[in-house]
Amino acid sequence: MEVRAELAGNMWKVLVKEGQEVAREETLMILESMKMEIPVTAPQAGTVKRILVREGQSVQEGDPLAEIE
Repeated sequence: MEVRAELAGNMWKVLVKEGQEVAREETLMILESMKMEIPVTAPQAGTVKRILVREGQSVQEGDPLAEIE
């Protein structure tokens, strides 16, 4: 399952690593948009397969951020 950006902004902080087990609704990353910190959460429990962004990267609404299986 892909985790996608809900809005445009800058990737402020990546809190997980590839291979890490995560719970449903666990915060994976923090997106900064319009001076606000927006948590990006896991839509399901699983393992982080891939992280597709890096800290400081600009993202657009709908961009893939990570894959969880």
